[in-house]
Formats: sequence, C-alpha cells, structure tokens
Amino acid sequence: MTSPAEELKTHLHQRMEQVVFGMEHVLHGLCLALVTGGHVLLEGVPGLGKTLLAKTLAAQLGGRFKRIQCTADLMPSDITGIHVYHAENHKFVLMAGPLFADVVLVDEINRTGPKTQSALLEAMEEGSVTIDRKTYELPRDFLVIASQNPHELEGTYPLPESQLDRFLLRLDLSYPAPDMEQRVLETYDRPGGGHGAVEAPTATISRGLIEEAREQVRQVHVSDAVYKYVIQIGASSRGHEHVSLGLSTRGALALMRTARVEAALRGGEFVIPDDVKLVARPVMAHRLILTPDAALEGIGAADVVDAILEQTEVPRDSA
Repeated sequence: MTSPAEELKTHLHQRMEQVVFGMEHVLHGLCLALVTGGHVLLEGVPGLGKTLLAKTLAAQLGGRFKRIQCTADLMPSDITGIHVYHAENHKFVLMAGPLFADVVLVDEINRTGPKTQSALLEAMEEGSVTIDRKTYELPRDFLVIASQNPHELEGTYPLPESQLDRFLLRLDLSYPAPDMEQRVLETYDRPGGGHGAVEAPTATISRGLIEEAREQVRQVHVSDAVYKYVIQIGASSRGHEHVSLGLSTRGALALMRTARVEAALRGGEFVIPDDVKLVARPVMAHRLILTPDAALEGIGAADVVDAILEQTEVPRDSA
C-alpha cells in the first residue's frame, strides 16, 4: 500500500512533469521542502525555467502566486507593502506587498541589496511581516522559492550568512540534457511564446494529503545513533580545514528534518544514515562558508560536504 508521502511525491512529479522537463532532482527537493515546511533556493543561470517551476507549483497547491523581480533599487517596502491613508475613512489601510501569497518567487535574489534581502528574514523564519510596528500573519504554508545567479555574474550581491541559513535547501539547476532540451523546444515553440503555450494541469494536490504526509513523517523513528551521526557531521564541518563557518544548529536540524522526509518518501519507518547522506549536499553546501584557500585550490562546498561525509564514521546500528 502506498503511503501518503509516496503518493504526494508521485502526484507532484506526474503533474509538474507535464510542464517542466528534466528537473527530477528539483521536484524531489520541492517535495522535501513542501512536507518539511521549508524554503528553497534555486541556483542557476537565467532562462532555465525557474519562474515556470514556481508558478506551476503554486497552481498545484491551489494557492496564490506572486513574483518579486529583484533589482538593485528594490526597497523593503516594495515587497512587504505599506500603509496608505484613506481620507474618506480617516484611517491608514494596508496595501499588502507580494509577500502576502502562498508561494512567492523571489527572482534573482542576489541582484538586490542586503537591506531588501534582510526584509525577507522575518517572513521566512516567523511566517509574519511587521509593517509600521504592526505584525501581520502570512498564509499557513507560506513558501519562498528564491532564484540566485552564480556569484561570478555581473551585478550580484552575496546573500548574508543568516539568510542563507533560512533556506532549507539549495537546488542547483544546470542546462538540460539534449533530449530534454529538444522536448522543451517542441513543447514551447509556439506563436507568441511564453508560459501559456502549454496548459497547466488543473487538478490540485489536496491539503489533506500534505497533512497526512507530514503526520507520517512525525511517526518516522530516529535512533540516538542517527542523532549522534548528524551531530558528528555538524562538528566535522566546523573543524574542517577548508571551512571558516560550519553547519549551524539550525542547519543540523534542517538535515535531520529532511532526512526524516527522505525516509518517508522511500516508505521507511525509521531514518538510516543513507537518508542523511542523500540530503546532505542540498542542505549543507549553501550553509558552509569556505576559506579563501579553498577557493584558490578550486574546492567547492559540495566537495567539502562529500569529504565530511567520507570522514564521519557511520553508525552500525541505526534502527
């Protein structure tokens, strides 16, 4: 019998793959984030379908979708909203910004300055926005999907470490394989172009199924040995020779939470070390701040994560 988590994954893949092609690992990561309730950072060059991916996910969740196009002059009030005075009512009324949506695509997040980037922190961590000393709650399953250009592109700002830590996962998008790129061309090569060339699936994923999947994840058993394994991974990252800022406690918690979901998606009743290893790269790589020597030697964050996993002893009994 298929579990709720497995059913959710199947539904998400079947419906999303009618619109986006060659993104199986990204769809898997979105499923992890959806069940966990975390936010996702997509990194890749422009033109790979990040906006279409976010819009299609919002449609599948039956929620409101908003897009924030980041520029160097974007102000915090542009995304949170402002209070406008209505003379006829003699009071200020909130003109809500694009953050008041179920799924928010923050496109090219590292093209805007640190001040506006920081305005996202409360929304991502607390699920609320404070405007003029008044706090407003965001939708229950508020989800941020931010896209980021590679840092070597002109006109980009590195994200603050505190904001990177708020993203549950970073998923890397690369150019599609030739057969998938041909499928994209055949599907979207229509007069007028744009995302409207293909009609998105109208059926939505029920909130009940998502809640059932989350309840299943809560029942997944985690042994003390696996907890200690994750703690050792975090400690190894903090003492690694190529890392100046290692995995935070929030990062270790994210690693544990996503490993739980990974176990549920394979139909498991308990977390094993392999579940932790499968999610380690997308959870850890963007959280590690490497030393200048690592950059000079051409060592990337993913390479460091692999080295940490290799040198951390795997518990023999994790059931």
